[in-house]
Amino acid sequence: MNLREQLLHGKRAALFDMDGTLIDSMGIWKDVDIEFLGQRGIPMPEDLQKNIEGMSFSETAQYFKETFSLSETEEELKIIWNQMAYEKYRTVVPMKPGAAEFLCWLKAHGYATAVCTSNSRELIDMIVENKGIKQWIDFVVTACEVNAGKPAPDIYLRAAQELGVEPSECVVFEDIPAGLLAGIRAGMRTCAVEDTYSEYCMDEKRQLADFVIHDFEDLML
Repeated sequence: MNLREQLLHGKRAALFDMDGTLIDSMGIWKDVDIEFLGQRGIPMPEDLQKNIEGMSFSETAQYFKETFSLSETEEELKIIWNQMAYEKYRTVVPMKPGAAEFLCWLKAHGYATAVCTSNSRELIDMIVENKGIKQWIDFVVTACEVNAGKPAPDIYLRAAQELGVEPSECVVFEDIPAGLLAGIRAGMRTCAVEDTYSEYCMDEKRQLADFVIHDFEDLML
């Protein structure tokens, strides 16, 4: 069996993180965080990105409010971040190589698909439409719509339930350890996707994941 056949053997559904997995966007959020904090005279902590990995949009807003003693409400913070990121996502962020082709292949071969993201509903709906991949995705769920963000398994268990498949019939594609842990805790096969912004934890990703790919072109050979 080739890599794709091994990865999908015995599975009925493929579940995808979005940022850093299907799209090359993790640098956008670092830029947003630097700009947002800089406007308030707050230096960017070196460990900020690691500390908020996997958090839902709401959990991140709560973390920022408590950590940096911000005057804005959590809802106001989410609105500000959506406005800062929207145009960048619409015009700058590319799909990962082979991602669209792999989604198309999955649908053509009868697999169910879902996007399970920590991003906001506003941004994710725009991305799915803007990138022309809506036709190949059966279900989209954000971490704000379940009880807890990654590394809790909630988001992936919700997707499996909505798709009508067992967790053991799913494979999860993720770019960060928190997401891989969410898939593992949901009882699913996991595949780590390499990403520039998570190179620092590549060894941890390799230890956690059942499979590792450079990008989705690896699965289209």
